Amino acid sequence: MWWFSRKGPSGFSYSSTAEEVTEGINGSGLTAIVTGASSGIGVETSRVLALCGVHVIMGVRNMSAGNAVKEAILNKIPAAKVDVMELDLSSKASVRKFASDFNAAGLPLNILINNAGLGFAPFELSQDGIELIFATNHIGHFLLTELLLDNIKNTAHESNIEGRIINVASDAYKFTYRERIRFDKISDKSGYNGFFSYGQSKLANILHANHLSSILKEQGTNVTINSVHPGAIVTNIFRHTPIIGGVVTALGKYVMKNVQQGAATTCYVALHPQVKGVTGKYFVDSNVAELKSHAADPEMAKKLWELSLNMI
Repeated sequence: MWWFSRKGPSGFSYSSTAEEVTEGINGSGLTAIVTGASSGIGVETSRVLALCGVHVIMGVRNMSAGNAVKEAILNKIPAAKVDVMELDLSSKASVRKFASDFNAAGLPLNILINNAGLGFAPFELSQDGIELIFATNHIGHFLLTELLLDNIKNTAHESNIEGRIINVASDAYKFTYRERIRFDKISDKSGYNGFFSYGQSKLANILHANHLSSILKEQGTNVTINSVHPGAIVTNIFRHTPIIGGVVTALGKYVMKNVQQGAATTCYVALHPQVKGVTGKYFVDSNVAELKSHAADPEMAKKLWELSLNMI
């Protein structure tokens, strides 16, 4: 439908694909980490970055699935540079091991894409005793970013190429608990709601990007961080709500993005020269979008930052 093709200031639209927004971009010499790279938009993000010449490190919980994706990419792009490493974002020990192994390998890091996500799950605690959606979607990525930040800064300084961090958030940040983030009862079962918890975690992704952006600017580093909304996409994020998942699968092809379109904004923010120097912004359909006031609240962002530091 015509309004899906209306282009924004970037020249791209709702219907633009990841290949279209990166057409002609040469990412040779760059190294990127993509979390949650064995399914959904993580697969397409990894494929398109590899197509552009980027060395892609796929952080995956399921190694057999990750290796299958790697083989599929190599079958289509024989010259691609793709590696698979185990990473369970819900486990702080797994995140620490992944970061330690990556840094020990001596690889540079130009791009970090915090993509993995868990949605709409029934209440469960992670092995660290943190509510599972918040643990996976926010705390795991917060810790990973902290552990890799020196590498990103050093790579940017030594290469004189801007480092980029992308938090894959969601417009679901608009639908959260009344208090927005349940600071005093993150892991309480009482009052838990899977939809609001997902929205809370996506709000946390945005606030994390906003606050870290301010810190990086104050430090004068050549590193940016932005958050993105990939759009409503038919992926396995609805696996914990089979009824909704069935409706989404049946109707999604008419009103929702496919994975090629869903990965577009992430790939655009990761690679496009138009985004150079842009930081602390929220992108929708490969264009900067305005946030609701609670997602742009610096005090809430600072409070979340302090909570997150305590939790890691």
